[in-house]
Amino acid sequence: MQSQQRPVSGAGRKFWRVGRSFGSFLSVILLTYLGLLAVTFFIGRVIPIDPVLAIVGDRAPEHVVQRVREELGLNKPLWEQFYIYISRVVQGEFGNSVLTSNPVLQDIVRTFPATIELATLGILIGAGLGVPLGVWAAVRRGALVDQVVRVMGLVGYSVPIFWLGLMGLVLFYAKLGWVAGPGRIDVSYLYSVTRVTGFLSIDALLGAQWEAFGNVLSHLILPGSLLGYFSLAYISRMTRSFMLHELSQEYVVAARAKGLSETRIIWRHALRNAMVPLVTVIALSYAGLLEGSVLTETVFAWPGLGLYITNSLQNADMNAVLGGTIVVGSVFVGLNLLSDLLYRMLDPRTRTR
Repeated sequence: MQSQQRPVSGAGRKFWRVGRSFGSFLSVILLTYLGLLAVTFFIGRVIPIDPVLAIVGDRAPEHVVQRVREELGLNKPLWEQFYIYISRVVQGEFGNSVLTSNPVLQDIVRTFPATIELATLGILIGAGLGVPLGVWAAVRRGALVDQVVRVMGLVGYSVPIFWLGLMGLVLFYAKLGWVAGPGRIDVSYLYSVTRVTGFLSIDALLGAQWEAFGNVLSHLILPGSLLGYFSLAYISRMTRSFMLHELSQEYVVAARAKGLSETRIIWRHALRNAMVPLVTVIALSYAGLLEGSVLTETVFAWPGLGLYITNSLQNADMNAVLGGTIVVGSVFVGLNLLSDLLYRMLDPRTRTR
């Protein structure tokens, strides 16, 4: 008598789908980070900068150079160096910085909050203004407001951000005196703010130091606004494109035929569907601000990760350069994966794939 095979229950199939999806997601993360580590490792080997000479100097004796090379493991085969590199990075060891003599991870923890603070203000401005402007331009397609939004986007794409930063400093700082100058905070407030989170604006609020908070905000507003304008140009353009696509769909025609108000159709139906791909655009824009604020930080002497990497590169400090690159790449990958998860949550059609 043959035994009958029981059909898999609905709960079992659901568990299998969830497990398979999680396994696929985890595999993507591991492969992505492995590729990121491989790229940073081989970049460090291709760049014509000898890390040993950067540490001991050009005039060091040959036996000292060879000893340091052996201590760093640079005399070993390339595959073994890559294995050691991965094992150290997994443990959070990026080596010591030649420029600061501190562990690279310690320098990153100190400088990265400044970059996050700057990029966060930029994305709040970019998304907070870019989405409504993009919707307005799509609704009034061909009108004056549409032309203005498109010109704003074109200028944001075309004009170099370092030039805008210099002109902003000349106008709003040197001429009008509306904002503070380069730097993150004035020296008079630098040691009065108790560092708790690393974000000076939050630390000043936590300590109820209102004058210091105003000074931090005065330094932050101009570079943050420039980054916000840079992201606004992209977000408004993509919002306009997504909204034009949604407003041409049949469900919008059906909603108008049922007598729904235009405001409800635009903001509750069309924008809700447009937000599905727009979440990815905003997340990637934020990641782009985190990794692309190097020029802004250089112009404004902003002590963030971008300026740290730039100074390290100029001083042949490859441990710091590669460590900062890995952190920025990790943030970019993480935000990309987060946007993919949000995309699946917002769009029910992708959950069954």
